[in-house]
Amino acid sequence: MRAHLGDQLVVESPATGIARRDGEIVGLHHDDGTPPYDVRWSDTDQVSLVFPGPDAHIRHIAHGAPRSGHAAPAESGAAVPAFGAPGGGDIGRRVAVERRRRGLTREETAGRARMSPDYLAYLEEHPADPTLATLVRLADALGTTVAALRGGGADRPPGQGHALLHPRLRDLGPDECRALLSTHGVGRVAVTGPDGSPAVVPVNYEILDDAIAFRTAPGSLPAAAVGTEVAFEVDHLDEPLSQGWSVLAVGTARAVTDPDAARRLAGGAYGEPWAGGEREMWVSIRPTRLTGRRISPGS
Repeated sequence: MRAHLGDQLVVESPATGIARRDGEIVGLHHDDGTPPYDVRWSDTDQVSLVFPGPDAHIRHIAHGAPRSGHAAPAESGAAVPAFGAPGGGDIGRRVAVERRRRGLTREETAGRARMSPDYLAYLEEHPADPTLATLVRLADALGTTVAALRGGGADRPPGQGHALLHPRLRDLGPDECRALLSTHGVGRVAVTGPDGSPAVVPVNYEILDDAIAFRTAPGSLPAAAVGTEVAFEVDHLDEPLSQGWSVLAVGTARAVTDPDAARRLAGGAYGEPWAGGEREMWVSIRPTRLTGRRISPGS
């Protein structure tokens, strides 16, 4: 009998052959996968040391089953099939970045985590949903936490994570800036208030005909942007991966006075402004300068 972490141990009734108890194997005591096992029983959620008898068998679970229809390699002993271009999921990307940050090869990491290097390669390069036991071992091998590998820490103030070991900072071209602007719905507009003091205000926005448009109320602080040159900023930070991007648009803000244009904006809006209330005034910014930067792992 041999098992991998995450497999299921099923104990059957000798008389009927019907399963009477089952649980997840969460601990191995031998590298070759032979008993005994630490099993978390499904009926009690408790973990116990088990020496399986003749009435028990292993149900092998496809660890990290892919969403694309390809068969994922098992955690040990299986070869990785020929896949297309890498495009790992969030967990796989975080594992890869953390591994590189610590200067570990896949083979070293897989050895520490007691899994096949082929499975680790699959996990890093393809969308997958590894078991909790797999994540626990990977987090321990990488000196991090399961929450961090899952992208936790969203409530932590940004910028407190570790910097990348070899960060790459590059400027973004106008086309890439426009593409990134179109993926977001909240940005920050920098305006000068009626009293002459500067302010930065978050607003829900839309993109229409290459212009940035947001809804506000007359007399509000964002409405003070009308008729002035303003800066509009959008960014995205992936705190667990210590990478992200920002885009800055500069242009003159104008009130949308054409009824048809206002109706098009209202009809194409993805949602209501989070601030609530009556906000029927549309402000449009057509960028005259568009710049951006991205921080990512260096080669």
